[in-house]
Amino acid sequence: MKQSLPFSQPVLAPSQTLLIAAIALTTMLAPLNSTMIAVALPEIMVAFQTDVASAGWLVTAYLLAMASLQPTAGKLGDQLGRRRLVLGGLLYFALASIGAALSPSLGLLIFFRVQQAIAAAVALPNGTALLRDVIPAEERGRQFGMIGAAAGLAAAAGPPLGGLLVGLGGWQMIFTANVILVVPALLIGWRVLPADKSRGQSSRTFDWPGSLWLTGLLIALAWWFSSQRKNGLELNSPTILILAAFGLLLALFALYESRRSDAVLPPRLFRSRSFAAANGAVATSNLAMYVTLLSVPLFLTQQGGWDSAHTGYVLAAMSGAMLLMAPLGGRLADRWGRRRPVVLGLAVAAIGLLPLTFSGGDPSLLLLLASLGITGIGMGLSGAGMQTAAIESVPPEQTGVAAGVFSTSRYLGSITGASLLPVLLGNAASGYRFDSLFLLVAVAILLSTVLAFGLAPRPEFAEK
Repeated sequence: MKQSLPFSQPVLAPSQTLLIAAIALTTMLAPLNSTMIAVALPEIMVAFQTDVASAGWLVTAYLLAMASLQPTAGKLGDQLGRRRLVLGGLLYFALASIGAALSPSLGLLIFFRVQQAIAAAVALPNGTALLRDVIPAEERGRQFGMIGAAAGLAAAAGPPLGGLLVGLGGWQMIFTANVILVVPALLIGWRVLPADKSRGQSSRTFDWPGSLWLTGLLIALAWWFSSQRKNGLELNSPTILILAAFGLLLALFALYESRRSDAVLPPRLFRSRSFAAANGAVATSNLAMYVTLLSVPLFLTQQGGWDSAHTGYVLAAMSGAMLLMAPLGGRLADRWGRRRPVVLGLAVAAIGLLPLTFSGGDPSLLLLLASLGITGIGMGLSGAGMQTAAIESVPPEQTGVAAGVFSTSRYLGSITGASLLPVLLGNAASGYRFDSLFLLVAVAILLSTVLAFGLAPRPEFAEK
């Protein structure tokens, strides 16, 4: 049953404020550990006398697990309850981090790194789902905006914080430092996370075959995209065959799931125009953002001989604007409804990125800074409304799986962008082709803007 709500500004109870703090700390773990590892890789390679290809699995395996496991973890939360999975995920993340810090070999370090990703994949979608369960709809967008800002801050702080920690105590410190976030999140969460409701006998069954099938499909797709990064994703016969085979397996999976009452990913979720639009919009917008983040350092290095530190200052024009605008985007999602700030934000991001397309692949530094800043403003405005619309477009009892699918769509957008980057960019020897790359970014962000018109402005189902 659809419901239209008057969007006023309620005052949150202290327990709700503490719950938001616990979820924000939980959410920060994944992006912080995604970016903090980068500065530790050189020291890890020296410590274990290994090469960059082997050490790179610390990054790749983490992303594969995060991208593939969240829908299943969200479904488990829908059936088993969210509190135990959030708290269990946090505790397991702490244990995995300690195991990583004590690892005597690269193989064990990669193993515990994957355990970190599994723990985060369990906790994150269920934390997101808890927000829908606990926070009133008229306040939900603002809180997603705050949590989005916290996640962005964690991602941005990862490299400098990682460099500081490695300097203080070696690569092990980037893992042991996670306890600083996990302990308060656990203590606060233990106090304020709502108790899991008892479930009937019928809800105790779980679609394990479908879960394994879905996870296998996502791991295979994410791994294949990741394996294409070196030479780029080319549309040749092997690529067409692989994509056709994946499409066939996906169709068979959808057929199988449509016949199960306990489906881990019910295909009917995508019959919701808003849910499909939110996932498409986040995938394409993240593709555009990730390609931009990866290409700008190459552009500055080739065109101006910039070093990493100064390149980081330029990229801060986008990341800083995103951090500042994310809370405002959440407030607008509560005041205007979910669709309007998302469409507005993505349109602003498109306005920021389109000038790069018409610059002939050689924008001035002033144009680049302005484009990145405007793009960051738009991305910040759109994030909260997009995520809120996604989880509100499904029945409350399926919020966990919806949150997991939305997060996976975000990851797949990033992975796809990284795979397309080499083939469009070319190589340094012949000169990078930034015009093709900027065109891809423009097309992706425009497509994301169009998809955002499909979002529902208000919750589509009656709240509990």
